[in-house]
Amino acid sequence: MKKLLLKISSLFLMMTATAQSQDWPNFERFRAANEKLGLPTENEKRVVFMGNSITQGWIEYGNPELFSKNSYVNRGISGQTTPQMLVRFRVDVIALQPKVVIILAGINDIAGNTGPSTLEMIQDNLISMVQLAQANNIKVILSSILPANKFNWRPEVNPADKVIEMNVFIKKYAETHNCIYIDYYTPMVDNEKGLKVAYSEDGVHPNIKGYAVMTPLVQEAIKEALKDH
Repeated sequence: MKKLLLKISSLFLMMTATAQSQDWPNFERFRAANEKLGLPTENEKRVVFMGNSITQGWIEYGNPELFSKNSYVNRGISGQTTPQMLVRFRVDVIALQPKVVIILAGINDIAGNTGPSTLEMIQDNLISMVQLAQANNIKVILSSILPANKFNWRPEVNPADKVIEMNVFIKKYAETHNCIYIDYYTPMVDNEKGLKVAYSEDGVHPNIKGYAVMTPLVQEAIKEALKDH
């Protein structure tokens, strides 16, 4: 009997580990936090930040007070690509019923974090997130991708021109589809199409000085998005 119980226990642990590894969009990451957060209060002007490590870094070290002092919800997950964000968009954005969603995404797709991805594929995923948000009366703020001309984890990839091309698309799409556009790229780019050394330690992720540039830009965009609420 003891051996049987040990076998069952081992099988259960294996099944649990397999299930967790199959949580490709990472639904579990914010499941408990979303349940605890609940729905907005009557006069709450909730804003959800959807993104990858750059969004996650904002609450971890970039400017935590931005979230603690406002009704802002951070739903950034390090390493994520736009297809992963799209799959979890309902549970981590729509279900929270925010007034505004801020989407900052695409750099990990260019790096190929979840496999080869064309710019058209990234664009389609962004469009789908916008359409889902707007269908649920959520104002959308689309962020430019931050400048990058190298990836330490993918040195064979040259992202600089793809970032520029994506930002041209994002800006135009925002202008023609009732979204607000944030241009992080222009004030943060160096003369080699990369992220200024003063704003990053690795050429991809902003440091505290980088977030200091980004914060007033996102606050202004949120102010504009909420002016009719």
